[in-house]
Parts: sequence; structure tokens; C-alpha cells
Amino acid sequence: MALSETSELQRGAQRFLRAAMRKPMLEAEHERELARRWRDERDEHALHELTMAYMRLVVAMASRFRHYGLPLSDLVQEGNVGLMQAAMRFEPDREVRFSTYASWWIRSAMQDFVLRNWSIVRTGTTSAQKALFFNLRRLRARIGDIGDAVMSAEATSKIARTLRVPEHDVEVMAARLSGPDRSLNAPLTDEGDGEWQDLLADDAAGPEADVMEAHDNIARAALVKDAMAELSDRERLIIRERKLEEDAVTLEALGVRLGISKERVRQIEGNALEKLRRALIARVGDPVAAGFVS
Repeated sequence: MALSETSELQRGAQRFLRAAMRKPMLEAEHERELARRWRDERDEHALHELTMAYMRLVVAMASRFRHYGLPLSDLVQEGNVGLMQAAMRFEPDREVRFSTYASWWIRSAMQDFVLRNWSIVRTGTTSAQKALFFNLRRLRARIGDIGDAVMSAEATSKIARTLRVPEHDVEVMAARLSGPDRSLNAPLTDEGDGEWQDLLADDAAGPEADVMEAHDNIARAALVKDAMAELSDRERLIIRERKLEEDAVTLEALGVRLGISKERVRQIEGNALEKLRRALIARVGDPVAAGFVS
């Protein structure tokens, strides 16, 4: 987009905001009349007059969220969404002023927008985390604990009690708010030697551990197969379907399949497991200690 077009858009947005701030507030009775006309008749002129009269609420609230580093115009746009949602749901017969009702929707829309765009990492998903995100700086300033990413133990405990969240959540949020996001592909030094992702620890098992685990799995499978030979055909079927398959079959389904009750299947399963336990003990000792069964 050309620079002249951008400047024109900015001037247009400023004119819109100034015009919104000059709109007169509505009298309570006229406000209810407009709301009823929109609710009952879907009168778009009434909706327009109602929402434009309270655009100043959107502008005023957007200014309170500017310190999160997001454009004012985007905040106003999100606030307009909240204002429209309020108009759609407002019930004029409840004797509540539209401005009071709309304020909650406007603030909620802006808070959701901030949480979606303040960081590439999701910051708050629960109501408690949202309250922590939007109140942490204010509470730290109130108790004089500001400026450091690491909070004092006393401040952490006090804020956790005030917002009713775990102290760990307060510590994590304070660290998140202390600095901007950093790309893992950013260079470690000005010379460009390496990237931050090079310092990430790899928790995956090494080649030796993989080989040992594969060897142990083969040994376990051979021992279990050998022990299963001591079971009857019906016992092997039940153990295989109940314990060895990824999706275990229910007792009831096996009962139908074998023509017996599910309680009888349970008894056979218990007896078969005891046989397997004795067979494995005879081969390798205690199967729990050897890691073959849990």
C-alpha cells in the first residue's frame, strides 16, 4: 500500500474517532426505545444510532489497552465487535443502561484480542490466567515490586492470594511479561555463530538406549509367548484380546463371543493371569522385579 494511501487511512480513522467522541449521550428512555426497535423490528437505523452514541466507550477503553503495544485502530475495531455483540443481546426491559451492559462486552472483546496478539505463545486460556495477565502489573506497582522479572517471595505470595491462583502461575506470568518473544532462530552473537535453538536440550533417548529397549522388548515378547503356551485355547484368547491388543475387548463382548457370562470371562482371565505369573516366575524369577508385568 502506498504511503499516501496509508496516511489517508490514518486521517480517516482519526476523523472517525473525533466524530464518535462528539456524539451526544442518549437519554435513558430514548435508549430503550432504540433498543426495542432493533430487538422487535430489526430497525438498522435504530441500531446505528444506539451503537454510534456509545462509540466513545470503545475509544476510551481502547486507550486503556494501548500499553500492550497493539495499534489503537485494531483495538477500536475489536471493541466495535464487542459493542455490536452487546447490542444483539441487550434486553431494554431489564432497567439496565446500555452503556453498563456494553462495557463488559467491549472489554471482553479487547482482552481476547490482546491475548491472541500480544505474543506468539498463548498467554492465558483460563479465566484465572486472564485475570493474572491483565492485573499483574497493576498489583506489582501497588505493592512496589516492579522492574524485575523475578518477583520477591512476599510479592508472589500476596498476588497469588489476591487473585486466587498458584504462586507458580504468578512467577511464570511475571517472567513472560518481562520481555518480548525471541525467535529460536535468532543468532547467539552479533557474529552469527549459532542460534538459540542450538542450546535446547534433547530429551530423546540416545541410540544405545533405543537398541537396549528394542532388545528388551524382543526378550519380553519371547518369554510371554513361551509362557502363553501353558494356557488353554480359551485362556489364550481372553488374555490376547484383553491384555495384548491395543484396543482391549470388553468382558461383555468376549462373553457373547464365547457363549458365557462376563463374570465367567473375568474368572477365566484372573486364573490365566495367575498361570502366566507362575510360568514367568519359573523362567525369570519375580516378573514384577524383572519388569515383565506391572
